Amino acid sequence: MTDTGRPSAELIYALRRVTESAACAAFDWIGRGKSKEGDQAAVQAMRAALMQVDLDGTVVIGEGEKDDAPQLFNGERVGRPDAAFKADIAVDPVEGTSYLAKGLTNALAVIAVAPRGSMMDPGPAFYMEKFAAPPAAKGKIDPAWPTARKLEALAACLDKDVAALTVFVLEKPRHRQLVEEIHGTGARVALYPAGDVAGALLAAIPQSGIDALMGTGGTPEGIMSACAIRALGGEFVGRIDPQLQTEAQAVEVAGLDTSRWYQRDELVTSENAFFCATGITTGLMLEGVERSKDHTRVQTLMIVGCTKERQVLTSYLPPEPAVQQQIARDVA
Repeated sequence: MTDTGRPSAELIYALRRVTESAACAAFDWIGRGKSKEGDQAAVQAMRAALMQVDLDGTVVIGEGEKDDAPQLFNGERVGRPDAAFKADIAVDPVEGTSYLAKGLTNALAVIAVAPRGSMMDPGPAFYMEKFAAPPAAKGKIDPAWPTARKLEALAACLDKDVAALTVFVLEKPRHRQLVEEIHGTGARVALYPAGDVAGALLAAIPQSGIDALMGTGGTPEGIMSACAIRALGGEFVGRIDPQLQTEAQAVEVAGLDTSRWYQRDELVTSENAFFCATGITTGLMLEGVERSKDHTRVQTLMIVGCTKERQVLTSYLPPEPAVQQQIARDVA
């Protein structure tokens, strides 16, 4: 930590322990058909680790209200009240909760941290339509364009044929028309039941095999993706897109504009952001947790906004309870 209250890049290693704790706690619930219990375990583990990190954080975007969780709810204070770094925090202890219960792919534990006041607070908006793409497309594609025009423009930006593009889309009933439109252009669709954080980040990384992310997913995942993609230099825009009548009513009461596309740098206004994601189940971006009698293997993506660095770290953690003691020392 610096004397000015701005965190050093080493904060990322403390945040890595936060997502690793959540991922390890969620591991026990993979494929057991109990999404609420798996999410609760991850929430409790993430919060316990986060309370030891040297920051004074306010949860701007949490999963508590939507998932009926008692911790990490919007407005909760976490970390250390006397810490110099005052931060906004967005968390998703299990991205893909129901798919964790089914043992499916791409489940992640995710956190994003930025200086206080720099993250957009979407209020009651749980869902967001998103468009993500590599740096070459930044500012060159209007997200309000029809699907075919967007993909034609993206292909030109990437010096590819439209038929060579691969678009990540969540496999949801609401995306049937979108998938048909993408197929109608000749482009490929990579359909996954969960994991639009991974999809967005891969879309922003050139030569990843994913050229764009399109469609509607969670708002928390959108804000966290924006934090990471800002550091990566990629394109990310989002539009509040309520999926439930109760959500739509709450969004209207809050005065939120569902026709407006928010730019990446509106969703997070500071470059001094941090992003961590640890794989729970193996997916496109990260390998999932593996446990043996000798160790627990975890894989984490770490991104530091101020340095624009990203690192994928595979760690072999000692068995319990030694791992918890090590986590406590690392985040202190």
